[in-house]
Amino acid sequence: MRELKIVDFLAELADRRPAPGGGATAALHAAQAAALLGMVGRYSTGEKYAGHAEAIVAVIAETDTLRARALKLAEEDAAAFTAVTDAYRLPKGELRGAAIAAALAGAAEPPALVIEAATRVVELCELLLPIGNRNVVTDVAAAAEAARAALTTARVNVEVNLGGIKDEPVREKLNITLSGVDAAVARADWVTAEVREEINR
Repeated sequence: MRELKIVDFLAELADRRPAPGGGATAALHAAQAAALLGMVGRYSTGEKYAGHAEAIVAVIAETDTLRARALKLAEEDAAAFTAVTDAYRLPKGELRGAAIAAALAGAAEPPALVIEAATRVVELCELLLPIGNRNVVTDVAAAAEAARAALTTARVNVEVNLGGIKDEPVREKLNITLSGVDAAVARADWVTAEVREEINR
């Protein structure tokens, strides 16, 4: 998937096939958020930003890692959802039910990890906002908004699988991840509000 041109990925997304779908899209939102923030970091280097050089270098490195991780999660999500459709095609019986439950647990994992990655991107937006290059401050807001989309899109993709997951420890772990989404979304909203206030002064 990562080797596809954007036009080809969108054609696959629009096609009548189960994957890629919303989960892969959530991961790509997170990847774009991380990339935008990496760009802001790279515009915030040099003598003028020397007082924050260590923090900015760390943001650049981490956003690069998060971008690569999110792209991998997009691919993992597509593969996991394909496993779900394969499980539903099995003959009815006990083995089918167990296969579906296991596949749903597998399908919930990539979007849950997207939530974690996107939450971290929001934290990095908060860190970079006061110290980054003001000429690209709107891109901090753009990163926050992309991370917000990743969070809310990944959440529904976890929730849709949750009902069919029988493993209680897995369900509990997923619910803990979901419980932090609203707070992360609120923080992303705060970043955007701060940027809008700054540019509209």
